[in-house]
Amino acid sequence: MRFLKLKETVPFMSWRYIAMGISTLVVLASLTSIFTKGMNWGLDFTGGTKVEVGFDEPVDLDKLRKVFEATQFSDAVPQLFGSSKEVVIRLAPRDNIKSEELGNQLIQVIKEGMQQNVEMRRIEFVGPSVGEELRDNGILAMLVALMCILMYVSMRFEWRFALGSVGALAHDVIITVGMFSFLGLEVDLTVLAAVLAVIGYSLNDTIVVSDRIRENFRKIRKGESQEIIDISLTQTLNRTMITSLTTILVLMALFFVGGELIHGFATALLFGVFIGTYSSIYIASSMALMLGISKEDLIPEVVEKEGADLEP
Repeated sequence: MRFLKLKETVPFMSWRYIAMGISTLVVLASLTSIFTKGMNWGLDFTGGTKVEVGFDEPVDLDKLRKVFEATQFSDAVPQLFGSSKEVVIRLAPRDNIKSEELGNQLIQVIKEGMQQNVEMRRIEFVGPSVGEELRDNGILAMLVALMCILMYVSMRFEWRFALGSVGALAHDVIITVGMFSFLGLEVDLTVLAAVLAVIGYSLNDTIVVSDRIRENFRKIRKGESQEIIDISLTQTLNRTMITSLTTILVLMALFFVGGELIHGFATALLFGVFIGTYSSIYIASSMALMLGISKEDLIPEVVEKEGADLEP
Protein backbone atom coordinates (compact mmCIF):
# COMPACT_ATOMS: atom_id res chain seq x y z
CA MET A 1 0.00 0.00 0.00
CA ARG A 2 1.35 3.40 -0.94
CA PHE A 3 1.71 6.01 1.77
CA LEU A 4 0.61 8.80 -0.57
CA LYS A 5 -1.23 8.49 -3.88
CA LEU A 6 -1.21 11.43 -6.28
CA LYS A 7 -3.26 11.31 -9.45
CA GLU A 8 -1.90 14.59 -10.79
CA THR A 9 1.60 15.97 -11.10
CA VAL A 10 2.52 18.42 -8.35
CA PRO A 11 3.89 21.66 -9.90
CA PHE A 12 6.95 21.90 -7.67
CA MET A 13 9.02 23.94 -10.10
CA SER A 14 6.38 26.63 -10.48
CA TRP A 15 7.19 27.64 -6.89
CA ARG A 16 10.96 27.46 -7.31
CA TYR A 17 11.55 31.22 -7.40
CA ILE A 18 9.69 31.74 -4.14
CA ALA A 19 11.53 28.81 -2.53
CA MET A 20 14.92 30.00 -3.79
CA GLY A 21 14.20 33.51 -2.50
CA ILE A 22 13.31 32.22 0.97
CA SER A 23 16.37 29.95 1.00
CA THR A 24 18.64 32.84 0.00
CA LEU A 25 17.32 34.99 2.86
CA VAL A 26 17.71 32.16 5.40
CA VAL A 27 21.26 31.38 4.21
CA LEU A 28 22.24 35.06 4.44
CA ALA A 29 20.74 35.26 7.94
CA SER A 30 22.63 32.12 8.97
CA LEU A 31 25.94 33.45 7.63
CA THR A 32 25.34 36.78 9.39
CA SER A 33 24.74 35.00 12.69
CA ILE A 34 27.82 32.78 12.24
CA PHE A 35 30.18 35.68 11.49
CA THR A 36 28.74 38.19 13.97
CA LYS A 37 27.48 36.14 16.89
CA GLY A 38 29.85 33.23 16.38
CA MET A 39 29.50 29.64 17.56
CA ASN A 40 29.07 28.34 21.08
CA TRP A 41 31.97 25.87 20.82
CA GLY A 42 31.84 23.05 23.31
CA LEU A 43 34.60 21.71 25.50
CA ASP A 44 35.73 19.39 22.71
CA PHE A 45 36.82 22.39 20.63
CA THR A 46 37.74 25.11 23.14
CA GLY A 47 39.49 22.99 25.73
CA GLY A 48 38.80 23.09 29.47
CA THR A 49 37.50 20.80 32.19
CA LYS A 50 34.24 18.89 32.45
CA VAL A 51 33.17 17.59 35.86
CA GLU A 52 30.23 15.22 36.37
CA VAL A 53 28.77 15.28 39.89
CA GLY A 54 25.88 13.50 41.62
CA PHE A 55 23.55 14.91 44.32
CA ASP A 56 21.37 13.19 46.89
CA GLU A 57 18.40 15.43 46.02
CA PRO A 58 17.14 17.17 42.85
CA VAL A 59 19.28 20.18 41.98
CA ASP A 60 18.15 23.79 41.55
CA LEU A 61 20.39 24.97 38.69
CA ASP A 62 19.60 28.65 39.28
CA LYS A 63 20.77 28.38 42.88
CA LEU A 64 23.87 26.46 41.77
CA ARG A 65 24.75 29.20 39.26
CA LYS A 66 24.46 31.85 41.98
CA VAL A 67 26.80 29.81 44.17
CA PHE A 68 29.38 29.76 41.38
CA GLU A 69 29.02 33.49 40.66
CA ALA A 70 30.21 34.35 44.17
CA THR A 71 33.38 32.24 43.86
CA GLN A 72 36.36 31.77 41.55
CA PHE A 73 34.16 29.49 39.44
CA SER A 74 31.98 32.29 38.03
CA ASP A 75 32.62 30.94 34.49
CA ALA A 76 31.24 27.48 35.36
CA VAL A 77 28.34 26.26 33.20
CA PRO A 78 26.17 23.64 34.97
CA GLN A 79 23.73 21.40 33.04
CA LEU A 80 21.48 18.54 34.08
CA PHE A 81 22.83 15.23 32.89
CA GLY A 82 20.41 12.31 32.59
CA SER A 83 18.36 13.12 35.72
CA SER A 84 17.63 16.00 38.09
CA LYS A 85 20.23 14.66 40.54
CA GLU A 86 23.13 14.55 38.09
CA VAL A 87 24.92 17.65 36.81
CA VAL A 88 27.73 18.26 34.32
CA ILE A 89 29.82 21.37 35.01
CA ARG A 90 32.00 22.87 32.28
CA LEU A 91 34.95 25.09 33.15
CA ALA A 92 37.20 27.21 30.95
CA PRO A 93 40.91 26.26 30.77
CA ARG A 94 42.95 27.10 33.87
CA ASP A 95 46.73 27.29 34.04
CA ASN A 96 48.99 25.85 36.72
CA ILE A 97 46.34 23.70 38.37
CA LYS A 98 45.80 19.95 38.09
CA SER A 99 42.42 18.50 37.15
CA GLU A 100 42.16 16.56 40.40
CA GLU A 101 42.83 19.62 42.53
CA LEU A 102 40.39 21.69 40.44
CA GLY A 103 37.69 19.05 40.90
CA ASN A 104 38.20 18.94 44.67
CA GLN A 105 37.92 22.73 44.92
CA LEU A 106 34.73 22.67 42.88
CA ILE A 107 33.17 19.95 45.05
CA GLN A 108 34.03 21.91 48.19
CA VAL A 109 32.38 25.07 46.82
CA ILE A 110 29.23 23.13 45.90
CA LYS A 111 28.98 21.48 49.33
CA GLU A 112 29.31 24.79 51.16
CA GLY A 113 26.94 26.68 48.88
CA MET A 114 24.22 24.06 48.30
CA GLN A 115 24.34 22.42 51.77
CA GLN A 116 24.03 19.01 50.13
CA ASN A 117 26.13 15.91 49.85
CA VAL A 118 27.74 15.77 46.44
CA GLU A 119 29.88 13.11 44.80
CA MET A 120 32.30 13.59 41.90
CA ARG A 121 31.57 10.92 39.27
CA ARG A 122 33.95 11.86 36.49
CA ILE A 123 36.37 14.60 35.46
CA GLU A 124 37.78 15.21 31.98
CA PHE A 125 40.34 17.68 30.68
CA VAL A 126 40.80 18.75 27.04
CA GLY A 127 43.73 20.96 26.05
CA PRO A 128 43.06 24.05 23.89
CA SER A 129 45.45 22.88 21.18
CA VAL A 130 43.63 19.56 20.89
CA GLY A 131 40.29 21.39 20.67
CA GLU A 132 41.50 23.67 17.88
CA GLU A 133 42.87 20.70 15.96
CA LEU A 134 39.55 18.85 16.25
CA ARG A 135 37.64 21.91 15.04
CA ASP A 136 39.93 22.50 12.04
CA ASN A 137 39.90 18.82 11.07
CA GLY A 138 36.12 18.73 11.31
CA ILE A 139 35.71 21.70 8.99
CA LEU A 140 38.26 20.18 6.60
CA ALA A 141 36.34 16.90 6.63
CA MET A 142 33.16 18.69 5.51
CA LEU A 143 34.96 20.49 2.68
CA VAL A 144 36.59 17.27 1.45
CA ALA A 145 33.21 15.51 1.56
CA LEU A 146 31.62 18.23 -0.57
CA MET A 147 34.45 18.06 -3.14
CA CYS A 148 34.20 14.26 -3.39
CA ILE A 149 30.44 14.50 -3.84
CA LEU A 150 30.92 17.08 -6.61
CA MET A 151 33.25 14.75 -8.50
CA TYR A 152 31.07 11.68 -7.99
CA VAL A 153 27.81 13.27 -9.12
CA SER A 154 29.58 14.84 -12.14
CA MET A 155 30.69 11.39 -13.30
CA ARG A 156 27.47 9.63 -12.28
CA PHE A 157 24.97 12.08 -13.78
CA GLU A 158 25.83 15.45 -15.30
CA TRP A 159 27.67 18.57 -14.16
CA ARG A 160 24.45 20.55 -13.72
CA PHE A 161 23.18 17.92 -11.29
CA ALA A 162 26.57 17.99 -9.54
CA LEU A 163 26.41 21.74 -8.94
CA GLY A 164 22.80 21.43 -7.80
CA SER A 165 23.71 18.64 -5.36
CA VAL A 166 26.65 20.51 -3.85
CA GLY A 167 24.58 23.68 -3.68
CA ALA A 168 21.87 21.79 -1.78
CA LEU A 169 24.41 20.28 0.63
CA ALA A 170 26.07 23.65 1.28
CA HIS A 171 22.58 25.10 1.83
CA ASP A 172 21.79 22.40 4.42
CA VAL A 173 25.09 22.75 6.30
CA ILE A 174 24.99 26.56 6.45
CA ILE A 175 21.40 26.69 7.71
CA THR A 176 21.93 23.91 10.27
CA VAL A 177 25.10 25.53 11.64
CA GLY A 178 23.40 28.93 11.50
CA MET A 179 20.55 27.60 13.65
CA PHE A 180 23.05 26.52 16.32
CA SER A 181 24.71 29.94 16.16
CA PHE A 182 21.43 31.89 16.35
CA LEU A 183 20.05 29.84 19.27
CA GLY A 184 23.40 29.69 21.05
CA LEU A 185 23.36 25.89 21.22
CA GLU A 186 26.61 24.19 22.13
CA VAL A 187 28.59 22.66 19.26
CA ASP A 188 30.62 19.58 20.19
CA LEU A 189 31.90 16.50 18.36
CA THR A 190 28.45 14.86 18.35
CA VAL A 191 27.01 17.90 16.55
CA LEU A 192 29.83 17.75 14.01
CA ALA A 193 29.03 14.07 13.43
CA ALA A 194 25.37 15.00 12.97
CA VAL A 195 26.23 17.66 10.36
CA LEU A 196 28.22 15.08 8.39
CA ALA A 197 25.24 12.70 8.70
CA VAL A 198 22.96 15.45 7.36
CA ILE A 199 25.23 15.69 4.31
CA GLY A 200 24.85 11.96 3.71
CA TYR A 201 21.08 12.00 4.24
CA SER A 202 20.53 14.97 1.95
CA LEU A 203 22.79 13.48 -0.70
CA ASN A 204 20.85 10.21 -0.63
CA ASP A 205 17.59 12.05 -1.34
CA THR A 206 19.24 14.14 -4.07
CA ILE A 207 20.71 11.08 -5.82
CA VAL A 208 17.31 9.33 -5.86
CA VAL A 209 15.62 12.41 -7.34
CA SER A 210 18.40 12.97 -9.90
CA ASP A 211 18.27 9.35 -11.01
CA ARG A 212 14.50 9.54 -11.58
CA ILE A 213 14.87 12.81 -13.51
CA ARG A 214 17.51 11.27 -15.76
CA GLU A 215 15.35 8.18 -16.31
CA ASN A 216 12.29 10.25 -17.24
CA PHE A 217 14.29 12.50 -19.56
CA ARG A 218 15.18 9.36 -21.53
CA LYS A 219 11.73 7.79 -21.27
CA ILE A 220 9.39 10.77 -21.84
CA ARG A 221 10.02 12.07 -25.36
CA LYS A 222 7.50 14.92 -25.20
CA GLY A 223 7.45 17.63 -22.59
CA GLU A 224 9.56 20.51 -21.36
CA SER A 225 12.32 20.10 -18.80
CA GLN A 226 10.23 21.73 -16.05
CA GLU A 227 7.34 19.35 -16.70
CA ILE A 228 9.58 16.27 -16.61
CA ILE A 229 11.22 17.39 -13.36
CA ASP A 230 7.78 17.92 -11.78
CA ILE A 231 6.76 14.40 -12.85
CA SER A 232 9.96 12.95 -11.39
CA LEU A 233 9.56 14.78 -8.07
CA THR A 234 5.95 13.64 -7.80
CA GLN A 235 6.93 10.03 -8.44
CA THR A 236 9.61 10.10 -5.73
CA LEU A 237 7.49 12.04 -3.21
CA ASN A 238 5.99 8.88 -1.72
CA ARG A 239 9.42 7.39 -1.05
CA THR A 240 10.75 10.69 0.31
CA MET A 241 7.86 11.11 2.77
CA ILE A 242 8.16 7.59 4.15
CA THR A 243 11.94 7.87 4.58
CA SER A 244 11.72 11.27 6.26
CA LEU A 245 8.89 10.36 8.63
CA THR A 246 10.47 7.11 9.82
CA THR A 247 13.78 8.92 10.38
CA ILE A 248 12.03 11.72 12.28
CA LEU A 249 10.30 9.22 14.59
CA VAL A 250 13.65 7.75 15.62
CA LEU A 251 15.23 11.18 16.07
CA MET A 252 12.32 12.40 18.21
CA ALA A 253 12.86 9.44 20.52
CA LEU A 254 16.57 10.33 20.77
CA PHE A 255 15.73 14.01 21.31
CA PHE A 256 13.27 13.50 24.17
CA VAL A 257 14.61 10.42 25.99
CA GLY A 258 18.15 10.01 24.68
CA GLY A 259 19.80 12.07 27.40
CA GLU A 260 22.03 15.13 27.44
CA LEU A 261 24.98 13.44 25.74
CA ILE A 262 23.22 13.05 22.38
CA HIS A 263 20.78 15.96 22.65
CA GLY A 264 22.84 18.15 20.32
CA PHE A 265 23.28 15.26 17.89
CA ALA A 266 19.52 14.63 17.77
CA THR A 267 18.75 18.36 17.43
CA ALA A 268 21.08 18.80 14.45
CA LEU A 269 19.82 15.69 12.68
CA LEU A 270 16.15 16.42 13.38
CA PHE A 271 16.48 19.86 11.83
CA GLY A 272 18.75 18.52 9.07
CA VAL A 273 16.18 15.96 7.93
CA PHE A 274 13.60 18.67 7.37
CA ILE A 275 15.95 21.00 5.54
CA GLY A 276 17.55 18.12 3.59
CA THR A 277 14.21 16.89 2.28
CA TYR A 278 13.31 20.43 1.23
CA SER A 279 16.66 21.07 -0.48
CA SER A 280 16.58 17.86 -2.53
CA ILE A 281 13.35 19.13 -4.11
CA TYR A 282 13.77 22.88 -4.36
CA ILE A 283 17.53 23.52 -4.34
CA ALA A 284 19.16 20.67 -6.25
CA SER A 285 16.41 20.30 -8.87
CA SER A 286 15.83 24.04 -9.22
CA MET A 287 19.53 24.74 -9.74
CA ALA A 288 19.76 22.04 -12.42
CA LEU A 289 16.75 23.54 -14.20
CA MET A 290 18.11 27.09 -13.96
CA LEU A 291 21.43 25.90 -15.39
CA GLY A 292 19.55 24.71 -18.46
CA ILE A 293 19.36 20.92 -18.06
CA SER A 294 17.61 19.31 -21.04
CA LYS A 295 16.89 15.93 -22.60
CA GLU A 296 19.82 16.33 -24.99
CA ASP A 297 22.20 16.45 -22.00
CA LEU A 298 21.04 13.12 -20.58
CA ILE A 299 20.18 11.01 -23.63
CA PRO A 300 23.24 8.88 -24.45
CA GLU A 301 24.78 9.36 -27.85
CA VAL A 302 24.34 6.55 -30.33
CA VAL A 303 27.73 5.31 -31.49
CA GLU A 304 27.64 3.92 -34.99
CA LYS A 305 29.71 0.86 -35.73
CA GLU A 306 32.49 1.25 -38.18
CA GLY A 307 31.35 0.22 -41.63
CA ALA A 308 27.64 0.12 -40.70
CA ASP A 309 26.81 2.70 -43.36
CA LEU A 310 28.50 0.75 -46.13
CA GLU A 311 26.36 -1.19 -48.58
CA PRO A 312 26.89 -4.98 -48.66
